[in-house]
Amino acid sequence: MPGVRMDGRMVAGLVAEGVKAEVAGMRARGIAPCLATVLVGDDPASAAYVRGKHGACAGAGIESRDHRLGAGATQGELEGLVRGLNADASVHGILVQLPLPGGLDAFAAVSAIRPDKDVDGLTPASAGLLAAGRAPLAPCTPSGVMALLDHYKVGLRGAEAVVVNRSGLVGRPLHHMLLQRDATVTVCHSRTADVAAHCRRADVVVTAVGDRSRFVLTPGMVKEGAAVVDVAISRRGGRLAGDADYEGIIRKAAYATPVPGGVGPMTVAMLLRNTARAAGAAGG
Repeated sequence: MPGVRMDGRMVAGLVAEGVKAEVAGMRARGIAPCLATVLVGDDPASAAYVRGKHGACAGAGIESRDHRLGAGATQGELEGLVRGLNADASVHGILVQLPLPGGLDAFAAVSAIRPDKDVDGLTPASAGLLAAGRAPLAPCTPSGVMALLDHYKVGLRGAEAVVVNRSGLVGRPLHHMLLQRDATVTVCHSRTADVAAHCRRADVVVTAVGDRSRFVLTPGMVKEGAAVVDVAISRRGGRLAGDADYEGIIRKAAYATPVPGGVGPMTVAMLLRNTARAAGAAGG
């Protein structure tokens, strides 16, 4: 019997409806949540992601402001824009769309964001609070993974969890989130000796490599009854694909996410939730 398809679009819709109700309540109290995005350059994929975020904000009743700099923008111009948004009391959340054009320091740009407006949860201050279990605004994609696991009631206490990614965007924050839920967590990466062996013993596998020429999660690498969350997204034969062989894995796993339609919508939903939380904290 096949496992359960973890429907990120459906769960994200439920989260967005909750945020919409929360925002309506804030507006009734005179608080107008606002997200400011910063896009540097003209990368089509980044522009599409930003448009999607603005559309989602509109659906939830959140104001959004689109700030753009040319591909030739300097580090000083970028950080100056961020500092201006920090000082603007009408802006509750700031998101610098990554990746940045070559020559710009993404870490420095993100670090310039005020922690209470860091709705992407990527500043050093946010990372430290997350490690301490006290982050008011956690990174959106890992938060989306956790929300999916919770919605489908995937047990984490005492579970063995494997994360195939060690980036600051996914793997490292997810390690802390899973650990704080009493899972035993292994983080695999490009230097891990036998990734397959780690995955085969896991109750929960989260994969986020994004390059199928380097890594594919196959059914033989998944334990019967496991939950598999595929964060990766890339193009394969003109179609979107993740790291996992979904059609094979869903016949073996208890739960699995498709690509597209799994974690992607959850990331945007968590951004809405973080923006509402930042506005609520700022508005008292």
